[in-house]
Amino acid sequence: MGKAGGTEDQAQTESGTPFARVYSAGDLAGFDPATALGAPGEFPFTRGPYASMYTTRPWTMRQYAGFGTAAESNARYLELIAHGTTGLSVAFDLPTQMGYDSDSPRVAGEVGKVGVAIDSIEDMRVLFAGIPLGEVSTSMTINAPAAVLLLLYQLVAEEQGVDPATLTGTIQNDVLKEYIARGTYIYPPAASLRLVSDTFAYCREHLPRWNTISISGYHMAEAGATPAQEIAFTLANGIAYVEAALAAGLAVDEFAPRLSFFFVSRTTLLEEVAKFRAARRIWARVMRDRFGARSAKSQALRFHTQTAGVQLTAQQPEVNLVRVAVQALAAVLGGTQSLHTNSFDEAIALPTQKSARLALRTQQVLAYETDVTKTVDPFAGSYVVESLTDDVEAAALDLMDQVAERGGAVAAIEQGFQKSEIERSAYDVARQIDDGSRVVVGVNRFTLDADEPYEPLRVDPAIERAQADRLARLRAERDPGAVGTALAELTATAAGPGNVLVPLKAALAARATVGEVCDALRTVWGTYTPTDAF
Repeated sequence: MGKAGGTEDQAQTESGTPFARVYSAGDLAGFDPATALGAPGEFPFTRGPYASMYTTRPWTMRQYAGFGTAAESNARYLELIAHGTTGLSVAFDLPTQMGYDSDSPRVAGEVGKVGVAIDSIEDMRVLFAGIPLGEVSTSMTINAPAAVLLLLYQLVAEEQGVDPATLTGTIQNDVLKEYIARGTYIYPPAASLRLVSDTFAYCREHLPRWNTISISGYHMAEAGATPAQEIAFTLANGIAYVEAALAAGLAVDEFAPRLSFFFVSRTTLLEEVAKFRAARRIWARVMRDRFGARSAKSQALRFHTQTAGVQLTAQQPEVNLVRVAVQALAAVLGGTQSLHTNSFDEAIALPTQKSARLALRTQQVLAYETDVTKTVDPFAGSYVVESLTDDVEAAALDLMDQVAERGGAVAAIEQGFQKSEIERSAYDVARQIDDGSRVVVGVNRFTLDADEPYEPLRVDPAIERAQADRLARLRAERDPGAVGTALAELTATAAGPGNVLVPLKAALAARATVGEVCDALRTVWGTYTPTDAF
């Protein structure tokens, strides 16, 4: 689709295509609404995965929270629920994300800092105390040990008397993007894909309503990916997960309806709306034409969105309230299924209770005080949005072809392709901020001599000692023989073809710790070391 009047000195989108000064019907020459759009809820789902979208109910307002101990995070969850949060989203600390116990020497100083510390089923019980797991939807941002945390959640739900078949929520479980952009991987890629496909199979049988993976572009975007790179590399990873599940003997229409995605939403509202629409269109065609998916639920891309933390500034942090509102509006206009709005103080420290409440109120204002929920896909047919949707789609498909030429997502990761492309984009943005060609309000323009004082939330360092004491009591009270037997069964299954989640659940029920079960898998699968290409 051409750009009328475009010249090289004109503004460009984040993905590098030129903006036209004025868009008109000529920019939509050759545009076929029936093929490109369809109706909401119908292939290719450009206008949204559901026919009614927000006209009957708003998106799920899912606030991401977790810090310190399980008890502290539980108190925050109860407060968010009381203020209208409709879905929980758990942030875990780095030791938990890396599969280490809080008393491991490897994680000194990190316990409870960027999320909640979960070492065993006892911590999980405390985390969800007083929260009926059969009635809430819970998302857990956990990747390499995702199966471990999911099984702990299932065990606690069963203790509450909840049928696992009724549980709803999502585990991120997207380890491929860890090799590209984030780094909290444990096992080599092949073993990680084994664990992902085992989780698909286990949930199909035991937790059929659970979203088994949230294939994430968010962290790539936070590392510097453009909108086109974000969806290209995310969908390429999605293809790899589908291929792994098929290779494990699963039928596409059995597992694909439970796949979900996770994207960022930036302040560049028009391109973000176009990005979300393009992603749905690409995925629908991949699933139908490449993998033969026949179910509409297999073809429709559903996603969670988080506002762009990387765009928030420590300078004049109150301005972040405006940024988050614009980012959230872009996500809503783009048709997200659930949304987390960042708190204005997140560039400084963990959010306070007041800032987390203000972030939730931002979503509530959009849902209940604006008219964006009164009609489906308000931007459909817009000259600029339809043109940008085509541009983002074309750029993303080109990048996906480059990944395929390198042998697919895993092979491209091992060659360092995605990481190097994202680093190049991040460098360009940093250079533009430094030279002033990219304006960041309060940072390189409209600055103050000194910001007003602000008291951030601080995590008590005594938490680390308290968690270590809890682990010592756990190990003293449990049956060591039962734990040893369960861990031996886990390693034996990991060395063979069986589904590791079955013995994994038994080990956790016997009160094995997160670190112990992850170490058991490390002994069989090893750990991943980046190649020189990185």
